Amino acid sequence: MIPVALQPEPTDFDAEVRQRGTAWLALNGITPGVAAPKGTKFSTYWSYSNKQLWSAYSGVCAYLAIYFEWPSGAASTDHFVPKSLRPDLAYEWSNFRLSCLAPNRLKNKYNDVIDPMVLAANTFELNLVTGEIRPNSSLLAMQMQDAKKTIKRLKLDSPEHNNMRQRHYNQYLRHKDAQTLRELSPFVWHEADRQGLL
Repeated sequence: MIPVALQPEPTDFDAEVRQRGTAWLALNGITPGVAAPKGTKFSTYWSYSNKQLWSAYSGVCAYLAIYFEWPSGAASTDHFVPKSLRPDLAYEWSNFRLSCLAPNRLKNKYNDVIDPMVLAANTFELNLVTGEIRPNSSLLAMQMQDAKKTIKRLKLDSPEHNNMRQRHYNQYLRHKDAQTLRELSPFVWHEADRQGLL
């Protein structure tokens, strides 16, 4: 995971998502800023902007920091602050994170994941030989705890994730194409660059 900069919302977002979502909340008696009643099924107006979200963030998952193709069907809109806790943010562009399906499902309604939008640079480090992720050893105690919780919640240290990152770096070593690595696996590129291995 690396820092993600908030991108401008689409010009039609207010009319197609925010206004319609806000009206739906009012119609259903859901109070802004207060947790939604248990079992609330939100109208999915945010799905209108799914492809716009993918385009705005160049197809890079906010949590895995890897590029994925739109046609794969892996794109999803994660509500960083869970909509069940803050219904008023369910239709806000600034609360959307582009996510592959797996990390979105793992994060779910939990709030123990560091927000990529406020993530400090170099919070996480990679062993490029093994693909293993770890918190930066220089983090303060609370930052270290948050980083460990994020790794655990999103299973970023799973063998599958480690193998994926290791494979990305090995592909770079075969072709020495740093630009392609940067586009397809920004976290691996960042770590290789930081470690002077590009």
